[in-house]
Amino acid sequence: MDFFNADTLPVIFAGLMALSLWLYVILDGYDLGVGILLPFTKTIHDKNKMISSIGPFWDANETWLVLGIGLLLVAFPKAHGMILGELYLPVALMLIGLILRGVAFDFRVKVKTAHQLTWNYIFAFGSLLASLMQGIMLGRYITGFAEGYFAWGFALLVGIGLSFAYVLLGASWLLMKMEGSLQTSTLHWIKNSLLCVAAMVCLISIISPFANQVIFDKWFVLPNFFYLSPLPLLSFGLFIFLFCYLPKLQKYQANKNDKGCWIPFVCSVGIMSLAYIGLAYSVFPDIIVGRLTIWEAASDPEALRIILWGTLVVLPTILAYSIFSYYVFRGKATDLSYD
Repeated sequence: MDFFNADTLPVIFAGLMALSLWLYVILDGYDLGVGILLPFTKTIHDKNKMISSIGPFWDANETWLVLGIGLLLVAFPKAHGMILGELYLPVALMLIGLILRGVAFDFRVKVKTAHQLTWNYIFAFGSLLASLMQGIMLGRYITGFAEGYFAWGFALLVGIGLSFAYVLLGASWLLMKMEGSLQTSTLHWIKNSLLCVAAMVCLISIISPFANQVIFDKWFVLPNFFYLSPLPLLSFGLFIFLFCYLPKLQKYQANKNDKGCWIPFVCSVGIMSLAYIGLAYSVFPDIIVGRLTIWEAASDPEALRIILWGTLVVLPTILAYSIFSYYVFRGKATDLSYD
């Protein structure tokens, strides 16, 4: 019996695409969050240290988005055309944001000091624009690209919520990578962004089932409602735990103790992952909610078999490189240098 057939191959590719996009959300999410936080520091030295903390990784982090979109194109071409056709404007704005980040990253250290602040703000603006557009795309996707004020208002709400989530990831990342007064500042950023993310998660979770009838039917029928209850309960537990743990971290920081600095980042990743799992359940097996399943959108099985072998080479290679780079540049961020 051939395991790689017309029934299983679309599921495999949907899983690989979901994995790529999850890695992108986590990895590029924290460096987008760092970019958004850049204007909230006062000194050029602190801004340079923040950029230094993401410098070795941010290019590689964006590779996961390229891989995810590439898998959508080659494995689900019918869905690729429909999705990007509906989202061409926010996609274009997201790309502009990512381009601004790339340009500002290099120019900010090559211009005169008087112009460096301008490029810092451009880097922050590009980070915010990319984050906001990604959330809007997600919100539009959840509603099945419905038209009207409600659908677009919901998409904007998701965009704001995802931006806050990226800030939480970024602040938690900086807590691990920074020292001194800048590390102390990250605790305030974590607390404020955590409260905003909690509020947004509650609001979006309440509205989402009403934004798409398919999602409502999946979550609010018995016994599914009870089977799925661990997801919101675990998320609530992580929010409470992290909020209660922050005062302990403040005491550690007061004594110049770095103990537990990794815990907020792990909790933030956990919160994002649980939300991602809930989204995946809400959508599967559709690739466009209520309109197109993964089997209807998939390429020919023979083509998928060939593409699968390439994916099984490319994905582990990117993963291995990412792990290696994080290992090499582990520890606290050093002063930024282009020598």
